[in-house]
Amino acid sequence: MSLGLLSSCGGEQGGEGPIVPPPPPPAEYADKHMPADWWGDAQKFEQGRKLYVGETNPDVNCASCHGKDGKPVKAGATDFRNPERMKLYSDSVWFWRISEGVPNTKMKGWKSKLSDEDRWKLVLYERNFAMAGKTWSEEKKQWVDSGGLAVVLTDAK
Repeated sequence: MSLGLLSSCGGEQGGEGPIVPPPPPPAEYADKHMPADWWGDAQKFEQGRKLYVGETNPDVNCASCHGKDGKPVKAGATDFRNPERMKLYSDSVWFWRISEGVPNTKMKGWKSKLSDEDRWKLVLYERNFAMAGKTWSEEKKQWVDSGGLAVVLTDAK
């Protein structure tokens, strides 16, 4: 029943609603995962930040709905700072939602404007609002301490 990650850039009234697990990604996304050596890559993280705020491609500006600090600025947009919600989304679910969007919301898919690599950079950057220092473990099917890059986003650029 969940609309899933990145619920929308408007539409839903009164917040995000209950915290429930997202639907599983479709088969074409189920086996996609962040390249393992990217979790601690500061350069890819910075590239993800630039994508997120629209510096790289002005047609793509996640911050215009989700806020520069992950706090939504438009009604219905997912709050990326909520670790209880965000820990329910595997990297493949996150990638799927960025790629295809979320039906019946204003969150559109970005696969026509962003390469696979750029969409992974967004996952890398966005997860830091609530999941700094965590990586997705496909083996454990949960977020685990990465021991790598843990950027605290206190002053989003």
